Amino acid sequence: MPALMIQGTGSNVGKSMLVAGLCRAAKLRGLRVAPFKPQNMSNNAAVCEGGEIGRAQALQALACGIPAHVDMNPVLLKPETDIGAQVVVQGKRLTTTKALDYAGLKPALRASVLDSFERLRGAHDLVIVEGAGSPAEINLRQADIANMGFVEMADVPVVLCGDIDRGGVIAQIVGTQAVLPPEDRARIKGFLVNKFRGDVRLFEDGYRMIGKHTGWRGFGIAPWFPEAWRLPAEDALDIGQARGTSGIHIVCLQLSRIANFDDLDPLTQEEGIRVTMLPPGRPIPADADLVLIPGSKSTCGDLAFLRTQGWDIDIAAHHRRGGRVMGICGGYQMLGRKVCDPMGIEGEAGETPGLGLLDIETVMSADKSLREVRAQHVATGCEVDGYEIHIGVSDGPDRARPFAMVDGVPEGARSADGLVTGSYLHGMFTQDAFRRAFLEGLGAPPSEARYASRVEQTLDALAAHLEAHLDVDGLLGLAG
Repeated sequence: MPALMIQGTGSNVGKSMLVAGLCRAAKLRGLRVAPFKPQNMSNNAAVCEGGEIGRAQALQALACGIPAHVDMNPVLLKPETDIGAQVVVQGKRLTTTKALDYAGLKPALRASVLDSFERLRGAHDLVIVEGAGSPAEINLRQADIANMGFVEMADVPVVLCGDIDRGGVIAQIVGTQAVLPPEDRARIKGFLVNKFRGDVRLFEDGYRMIGKHTGWRGFGIAPWFPEAWRLPAEDALDIGQARGTSGIHIVCLQLSRIANFDDLDPLTQEEGIRVTMLPPGRPIPADADLVLIPGSKSTCGDLAFLRTQGWDIDIAAHHRRGGRVMGICGGYQMLGRKVCDPMGIEGEAGETPGLGLLDIETVMSADKSLREVRAQHVATGCEVDGYEIHIGVSDGPDRARPFAMVDGVPEGARSADGLVTGSYLHGMFTQDAFRRAFLEGLGAPPSEARYASRVEQTLDALAAHLEAHLDVDGLLGLAG
């Protein structure tokens, strides 16, 4: 069945967004379409089918109008340190490996990648594939499963995307062709330019030059899509800017191993809410109404990182002033008295002191909780759909004041003064009624925002944007 792969000249050039837009465009044409990414590296994961995949593939599945499935991202790498990552295969943790050792593991993953792809291709009219990084990383070509190695296995045509917003897009695309071996060069059937700001006619000469130097067919110049921020972000590079200038101030700490930070996306779209993603080296603002500690791929490591920034002192002062603190997943674990890691799951075995704002302790174990849940928020009675994705079990006296109830079982914890809250639930803020009640509890004005509807509208707008500026007919024709 037909398939097409979008590769990029580098990371964060817009491949994920292009695939999402093309998936929605294909869906609107009546095609049964599915996304696929052979290998992804991200700590921003979605839970589906009792497993996990990259957040971008979950968004792309939404663009296709189908449930997310572990086959859509058969290999997910979740960095735990600067030199090591957890390897998730078809939704389940396989192992943790160092970067230097991963090359030796890749040949064993090829069968899983091809198996997942063929299942998707057999069940749909079209599969749109996203590459990872760049095929120009020819030092990684041997045993590659993310870009040209996958294309060699699956025989899928490739279109190369360059990012003009970064500058040097002619060199990006022409240079990629120059370093590729002839057989890989032949697998690329065309190019497109992404993220142009201004009048695209200003780049018509440059666009023709790329075609002249490469001999590849051009599929168009996509202008910057200003509504992209309304879609769930996968890359931490996309979350650095604050949203809003006044109103209730929510400050989220940008941890070194931050995970599932798309929890914040619905909050950034609310009127009267100011969300700041606080980078390292900056103190927590004194006007913060809520300090949010997000998920982390390394709870103990990020506790040390947090203390290095002096944020532990800032959080304690914020709490003394009557400010609210919330921890989600790894952030919830950090709020307790200590984190015990007797098996050395996150590094050296031992105990790490927590922030001591919740009377709980967390014990790490090799078992990982991966599940979609429906909960009832205790304070408001709102129903909440979310998911859990964590290792470790937390318990202690503050669990007697749970954040929510899941199937009659208490979930999360609240401090005796009611100012500190912790929960393992991700995705809670996508629920309009809960988000509205939660923010009103902070003093925000009533809101009528509909998050899921706005995401759907934005995906439709993205598809229309690509239809207007790219040769979508040609791209789908190239797919067969």
